[in-house]
Amino acid sequence: MIVYTFNKDHKYVNFAQSVAEVPTGRRTAYVNITNRCNCSCTFCLRSLKTMSSVNNLWLEQEPTVAEAIADFELQDWSLIREIVFCGFGEPTMRLDDLLELMRYVKTKDPTMKTRLNTNGLSDLEYGRETAPLFEGLLDTISISLNASMPQQYLQLTRNRFGEGSYLGMLDFAVKAKQYVPNVVMTVVDNIGAAEIAACREICADRGLVLRVRPYEAN
Repeated sequence: MIVYTFNKDHKYVNFAQSVAEVPTGRRTAYVNITNRCNCSCTFCLRSLKTMSSVNNLWLEQEPTVAEAIADFELQDWSLIREIVFCGFGEPTMRLDDLLELMRYVKTKDPTMKTRLNTNGLSDLEYGRETAPLFEGLLDTISISLNASMPQQYLQLTRNRFGEGSYLGMLDFAVKAKQYVPNVVMTVVDNIGAAEIAACREICADRGLVLRVRPYEAN
């Protein structure tokens, strides 16, 4: 699926299917453009969650920008309250295509709320500052903080940039505040109160907001 949402049972469904099932009420539209990721997180649902054979987020082939736009053009935009660029992998792995899709959304409806869910490692992936590229295209950027210490972060994410990735991710988050109105760091609620408190302190020291989200088990 390219454009999808969640149904009343909190299962992934094609956005059009969701509207057919429940034709009223605005909902969030999620954009899935890649399986690729520069992390291999120990908790990733790609390896832990059993996916339906019908509504499966795993892409057999990455959609082109034109294919993603064509899917969007089929949707009823009056029922979309927010568009979230997330992917079943890391969306910034297709950075240029991602930016093109964001520009499409803001051109079609400048009032549409947009969000990017990311691991915050795009600066390390491309060897340059990427936060300025999102200016005017995003209302919110949500970055996975995951842990309060670099070594623990690397053990959890198993990314290919080493322990320096933790500070790289935090630096990206701080820079993003200059270009995106809402920058939110996230952790899951099953890491323990002490770890959540430590993550909250790290965010507070940098003027960042922390959101504790429910862990989605298989």
